[in-house]
Amino acid sequence: MNRLNQLFATKKNNLLSVYFTAGYPELNTTLDIAEALEKAGVDFLEIGFPYSDPVADGPTIQNSSQKALDNGMTLKLLFEQLADLRKRVSIPVLLMGYANPMVQYGVENFCAKAAEVGVDGVIVPDLPMYEYETLYKDCFAKHNISNIFLVTPQTAEARIRKIDELSNSFIYLLSSASITGRSLEINDSVETYFQRIKDMQLNNPVVIGFGIGNKAAFDKATSYANGAIVGSAFVKFLGEENYLERIGEFVKGVRE
Repeated sequence: MNRLNQLFATKKNNLLSVYFTAGYPELNTTLDIAEALEKAGVDFLEIGFPYSDPVADGPTIQNSSQKALDNGMTLKLLFEQLADLRKRVSIPVLLMGYANPMVQYGVENFCAKAAEVGVDGVIVPDLPMYEYETLYKDCFAKHNISNIFLVTPQTAEARIRKIDELSNSFIYLLSSASITGRSLEINDSVETYFQRIKDMQLNNPVVIGFGIGNKAAFDKATSYANGAIVGSAFVKFLGEENYLERIGEFVKGVRE
């Protein structure tokens, strides 16, 4: 049982996760941001490893990825920065990014290094389920790294059931089929979609992401799921002055 499993075993509702891109806005603030988010009361973190072609992301996260790359961020450097992760952060931490850099690094090496520094799971939106199951599942299991699958409004029930079968921590429910950064628009079709997933009574917890940027969206998402993920809104906030000192204010604005 890793930290993610422990979290979901002890806290069932109103979980808050926050995403940020490693190396943005500054190269060496990854652990500073992570530590500040934990102190602010965030339940678990998603640290993005930047890629030059982030197809699932909107302009805000795309720009942060490019800036991070320009700053010199690489997977190798990120793992070096995370060497002291567990000296400063106790909550679950996931890495989020794309398959290309992970495969280039070597999936076995990636999983081993992630486990070594204390990472609990990964989210790789463009990693095909079949490829994960046939090529990488045993590697992830060997190193006790959870692979998080994404579900969209278009995902068929049979595929969702298969995802639930392959998952061992939580399922990432996209609020829409759009890219990141668009505000959550609550309408009948969205609520029907959320309710459909809730009614499936999946074995794994469900966390909603994409478009969660304020208290109203967080409250709506967590009325249908175990938690919600804030991404683009926080990355945008990191572009403001004195962001490290004000992270507590940001998190309070989402939760309270």
